[in-house]
This record gives sequence, C-alpha cells and structure tokens, in this order.
Amino acid sequence: MIAENIASIRARMDEAARRAGRDPKEILLCAATKMNDAARVREAVAAGVDCCGENRVQELVQKSAAHAYDGAPVHFIGHLQTNKVKQVVGKVELIQSVDRLPLLQCIEKEAARQGVVQDILLEVNVGGEESKSGFTPEQTPLIAAEMDAFPHCRLRGLMAIPPVSKNSGDNRRFFAEIQRIAVDIIAKKQHNIRMDILSMGMTDDFEDAIACGSTMVRVGTAIFGARNYGGTPDATGLPK
Repeated sequence: MIAENIASIRARMDEAARRAGRDPKEILLCAATKMNDAARVREAVAAGVDCCGENRVQELVQKSAAHAYDGAPVHFIGHLQTNKVKQVVGKVELIQSVDRLPLLQCIEKEAARQGVVQDILLEVNVGGEESKSGFTPEQTPLIAAEMDAFPHCRLRGLMAIPPVSKNSGDNRRFFAEIQRIAVDIIAKKQHNIRMDILSMGMTDDFEDAIACGSTMVRVGTAIFGARNYGGTPDATGLPK
C-alpha cells in the first residue's frame, strides 16, 4: 500500500509540475515519517521517496539505530529544542525547521564543535499564527543577511507551514509570499547562502505549493495513512 500511495503522489506531483510549466524532476518528495515505525519507513525508502523527514528527536535516534533511513537522506522537520541540538547536528542532511535566532546560534556552536557545516532552512511563519513558530516574513531576509556570522551553517532555503485551508487554492497566496521572499534573498547574492530549496506543501495542498514554486513537498498522511495518536507502543516506542 505504501508503494502504491507513493506512485499515486508522484503522478500528482508530475501533473502539477507540468501544469505550472515546470520540470517534475525539480521537485522532491519528502516522506514525513512521524509516528511510523522503522519497517514502514523502510517501505517508503524502497518505494523511492527522495528523503525522509522526522519531527521528533527521539524517533530520529531510534529509527536511525534501526537503519530505517538507509538509502535515503534524512531531514529534521519538527520543532527542535536547543537542548537536543547535539543529537541532530551532523546526523541529518538538512534541518528544515530553524525557527528562531537562539536555535540558529546553538546549531552554529554545535556544528563548529563537530567541525561540520550544517545545511539549514529558515522556517517562516507565513500566516502569522500564534500557535506556530517561525520567523515572520519581515524577519526572514534580515536573518538571511546575517548568515556570514554563522560560518558552520549553510542556508539552503525556506520552509513554511501555512494555515489550514478549507478550500483548494486558499494557500496559494502564502506559498507565493514564500517564493517572493526567497527571490529577494537570492537577488542580494549573499555569502554562505545557496537558496535552492523551498520546502512547502503537504498532503492537502502540495499541488498548489508546486504551482507556486515549491521544490520539496512533505507528505505523511497520503503515504502512510492517518496517524494513530493512541494505541500500544511497539518495540521502537511508537504506537501501533
């Protein structure tokens, strides 16, 4: 079932890209693996997802030990506490959810300690929601302009989770805003910035995100089915 779901999502991604006049190869599929055990993650990797996105540090550690991500890069896409940065920096290809300056400073310090350069995205709270973290659209280019002060972090782009939409197309204005911010940052040609990733779009709106320039969609429910927030934990500590 997971393989069939991924094939269906790929077909929808390809069609959305073509409608937008884009090359489907420009857009990556990130499997949002939260609350899915190692076996299910391995199925998704075998079915050809481009990367896996983990929301929780504990799950990242457990599934890495179980070789769940073997064959695909792993990204961290959830809210990251500063006291858990050591468990993530240098362990993932990309930290997508850098949502505040103290976190960026902590990542820089840990990356310097390890002697690595950690790729990151800045998370933008594009809808201005109090319940969500992230830089405001106004703050984002100002943080990007300071990246020279973080030589062990490389800014690869932006990530956003817009408000829950009731109707198809409602989030296009938010996705377009993220693309505009990215274009403005690119135009400044700053050092230590690559800006080749726009991570936006999830199960309910990834086609709209692709129409607005997304280069990576994060899909969980459409791949794995609805998450079970109850149930009995399995051997990895995840609900069955």
